[in-house]
Amino acid sequence: MMDWTGKRVIVIGAARQGLALARYLGSHGARVVINDQKPSEQLQDARGLLSDLDGQISARIDWSCGGHPMDLLAGADLVCPSGGVPFDLPLVAEAVRRGIPVSNDSQIFLEACPCKTIGITGSAGKTTTTTLVGKIAETTINSPGEKSLYRKVWVGGNIGVPLLSMLEQMESGDLAVMELSSFQLEVMTRSVDIACVLNITPNHLDRHSSMEAYVAAKRRILEFQASESAAVLGFDDPGARNLMGIIQGKGYTFGMEIPPLGMMGVYIEGEWLCLWDGKETTQILRVDHIQLRGWHNVENVMAACAISQAANLPVGAMREAIRTFTGVPHRLEWVSSWRGVDWYNDSIATAPERVTAAIHSFDSPTDRYRPIVLLAGGRDKKLPWDELAGLIHQRVEHLILFGEAAGLIAESVGDPKPTTRPYSIDLCKGLEQAVKLAAQLAEPGDIVLLSPGGTSFDEFRDFEQRGEAFKRWVCNLSCM
Repeated sequence: MMDWTGKRVIVIGAARQGLALARYLGSHGARVVINDQKPSEQLQDARGLLSDLDGQISARIDWSCGGHPMDLLAGADLVCPSGGVPFDLPLVAEAVRRGIPVSNDSQIFLEACPCKTIGITGSAGKTTTTTLVGKIAETTINSPGEKSLYRKVWVGGNIGVPLLSMLEQMESGDLAVMELSSFQLEVMTRSVDIACVLNITPNHLDRHSSMEAYVAAKRRILEFQASESAAVLGFDDPGARNLMGIIQGKGYTFGMEIPPLGMMGVYIEGEWLCLWDGKETTQILRVDHIQLRGWHNVENVMAACAISQAANLPVGAMREAIRTFTGVPHRLEWVSSWRGVDWYNDSIATAPERVTAAIHSFDSPTDRYRPIVLLAGGRDKKLPWDELAGLIHQRVEHLILFGEAAGLIAESVGDPKPTTRPYSIDLCKGLEQAVKLAAQLAEPGDIVLLSPGGTSFDEFRDFEQRGEAFKRWVCNLSCM
């Protein structure tokens, strides 16, 4: 474990990850400067989250607010940008130019973690898969009939509480399950014991310089593994499958077909999710016993089972956890049925591809003929909308666009043509106005789907705040 005593560390970003890192480093003797572009008066809540530190630790933590001055780098031993801080920020770029090491909370956690680690990345499905793996492990640990390999499971990373804040409670017999984004991976030089790449499709191109740079960040989850490590790849996704050549240890896949020769994993056989151990097949459960909506969630469940297989978690625990798993908030979350209209919150959909998956989740025989009122918009990430536009022409009755990207999406979708089915397009300034318009347009039997395709940052702090606001406004409709 690194000796942090006396080290000068610049932590950029005073949000969840940055504060957890500052707390950890300060508690281990480092001299920490928390740097944020916001002025001091806007960071009082953040400061308050560290107010419980004792005086000796608190004295080692300073604040630099209102910008990113270069003089912070004087005498710096390490610079740690939080996930939301771009690598081309002049302060970070200058640190790299000077040869100052760059790290982050996930890297520092892995360097000090005493137990087995699982890391899950991908363009979509990370949180659902990470949460379900944690639930399967928890089911194993709490099952009176199972002898568990693990004492306790910890779930975090890019979701929930940063794992670094729980490090002191972890023991060698535990299991840590991490969601890892491309933002975190691009600075990391250490890999988890079990790494999963769900899929790689265009995303965050407003942050990464190119698709190649985005793929390079994702593949880092595998690049530093050892021969005793394990890698789990989505076999039906070309982006993930193309990484098979850099697997260092055991290989696992999940998808429609049985894993390739020499690999293990999870696949579909008839109506069943099946586990392949390299020699024989074990049925896990029927696909129609999965509670989650949409084929993409079937893929997430398969991924969770393949990861669990790599972690030596029993099939019985997989089966039990999946049967009772109803999903994660803001991911095709049913909100309400108001005047015969079903409202769904898919605020997590910050890329057009995720909107496509959300619309296809209503392809079942009971839903395929129900009209869809789609609420899309937010801030664009420089991603293509063409494929989604084609699906909107086929499936959406009313398209309500909001936020910065409204005009861009409207241009991509275009007006209905005489040869296509009719649909309407309306533009709104913000999400609340879009909800009110949807309430006017939707008829009994319709589906109103918030699946923006853009980020929330033009109007909200994050997709969770956007989703909570949507749910609140929908629930307020009953009071209208």
